[in-house]
Amino acid sequence: MLYLDTSLLISALTNEADTNKHQDWLGAQDPRELAVSDWVVTEFSSALAIKFRTGQLGAAHRASVLAAFTRLVSDTFQLLPVGRDAFRTAARLVDLPTMTLRGSDALHLAICLAHGATLATLDRRLADSAPLVGVGVARI
Repeated sequence: MLYLDTSLLISALTNEADTNKHQDWLGAQDPRELAVSDWVVTEFSSALAIKFRTGQLGAAHRASVLAAFTRLVSDTFQLLPVGRDAFRTAARLVDLPTMTLRGSDALHLAICLAHGATLATLDRRLADSAPLVGVGVARI
């Protein structure tokens, strides 16, 4: 299972420098193996709101991107729940002296650990940290 983090999905669904590359990469994956979590849903909405507030996205574009993402979550991606244990695991990960993770990134890793998923991310710090806790990383 490939766990898609927010950075990859924002790049693939909005107009960024590598949008085409990330769309091609996603299109080459087996859709039955793609997963997101409830946490990604929250972060995705937050990232779109920031892009809207900072003028990077207009209202219509934001609405169409959010609709496309919602369709992918309901029709294509596996939606992984985030339980209490994931939050506790994330708390332990941020407390490791060798890690420099933010809480939100530690939560992504905890979700991957809980579901045996490989992480697909554009975040280099997160990608570098994943193997240190036993999470595989898909290089994009």
